[in-house]
Amino acid sequence: MTTGYQIEDQSALYYLTLQVVDWIDVFTRQTYRDIAIDSLKYCQQNKGLQIFGYVIMSNHIHLIANSPKGHLSETLRDFKKFTAKSIIDTIKDGNESRSEWMLNRFSYNANRHSRNESYQFWTHENHAVILYSNDFIAEKLDYLHNNPVRAGLVDRPEDYRYSSARSYADMGGLLEIVYLDLPWKTYR
Repeated sequence: MTTGYQIEDQSALYYLTLQVVDWIDVFTRQTYRDIAIDSLKYCQQNKGLQIFGYVIMSNHIHLIANSPKGHLSETLRDFKKFTAKSIIDTIKDGNESRSEWMLNRFSYNANRHSRNESYQFWTHENHAVILYSNDFIAEKLDYLHNNPVRAGLVDRPEDYRYSSARSYADMGGLLEIVYLDLPWKTYR
């Protein structure tokens, strides 16, 4: 089922939301967040993904990204496929206390769509919103950086490790980003 938030221009700059099915809080564990970070790094190094902003929350990821090579949909598909398999394998093989419940939810969601095999980890859409002006870009970057603040995880955006807010605040980040020429602001 499509939501109307399609990637039509494969090389344009987009604000993306990648959501875990049923809003399952998978990324509360560092192991799973690290799988996502490593996969995003791979997409940057090998698929030409450019990331201008990101945040990994408990059950979704926000990105401001593009693909100068014009393969954004393919890159996101590959990212989602790889991370889904890696995270599900880690859930099966690891010490995940919620493994039975999580795998049941992923299996239930897979059974609702004919294009899935055993498990569905991500929703099928990417909630892609094209960014068409500097004001809109600044709004979306501010929104994603402040997501952990609104969730009560940190007091300041740059204190959240799994976000590009650290990079914009000159504190070093987990991913290399392409900096947007926007003033950094923090909330104290």
